[in-house]
Amino acid sequence: MLRLRLRHLLTLTLGAALLHLPSVQAEELPEAIKKIEAKGAKIVGTFDAPDGLRGYAAQYQNRGMTLYLTPDGKHVLLGNLYDADGNDLSSAPLQKLVYAPMAKEVWGKMEASSWIGDGNKDAPRVVYLFSDPNCPYCNMFWEQARPWVQAGKVQLRHIMVGIIREDSPGKSAALLAAKDPQKALEEHEKSGKGSSLKALKDVPPAVQAKLAANMKLMEDLELAATPAIFYMDEKGQLQQQQGAPSPDKLLKILGPK
Repeated sequence: MLRLRLRHLLTLTLGAALLHLPSVQAEELPEAIKKIEAKGAKIVGTFDAPDGLRGYAAQYQNRGMTLYLTPDGKHVLLGNLYDADGNDLSSAPLQKLVYAPMAKEVWGKMEASSWIGDGNKDAPRVVYLFSDPNCPYCNMFWEQARPWVQAGKVQLRHIMVGIIREDSPGKSAALLAAKDPQKALEEHEKSGKGSSLKALKDVPPAVQAKLAANMKLMEDLELAATPAIFYMDEKGQLQQQQGAPSPDKLLKILGPK
């Protein structure tokens, strides 16, 4: 016996403008599935399902969802499918066809952004964070991460943005334009509230372009505050933490000490 229930599953919020997962060609879709696609769902793949059902993985409003076409091709069931033992038959297809490609693209976008490294470039674990020079919680996370960074276990990659105060963009530009951005960031963070970092008044076009691209990436990811922290969990799945993490969450982000 199969049971179906609705479940909205989203590990992290991802901006639709950023993601371009390939969709199944319209001519390959049955009419009933096309009707769902016309409502805004983006069909990104198909998978086998039990009892003559045909599974479709889709994106809708930045979420992954599964559709099941009945054997007669006339009806579509929306939601997660469970077997008689309570096993979720939809999570694996969603992870493979929707979330894994989304995560790979987001990680690639962050990797290609203008970030400032903090720690050993060969560290086994990389953590990205959108950071504002005036953000006290960014500074808190910087402090929290020192044991891991100093031990060479983690490299933080600060994607500099400017959203908190009027001089935030200028301060981020000053860090990006510094002769040694990593050293400049370390001195700024180490000083905390006593930082002498000044906003750059005349921002070079190249630096302005980097900062604008970082801001656009933050907007595309629909992030509204800093620090916005991204990391890979023990299963290799992309996770997000908003704000300075609690001690137990810190271990999930940075790994064992």
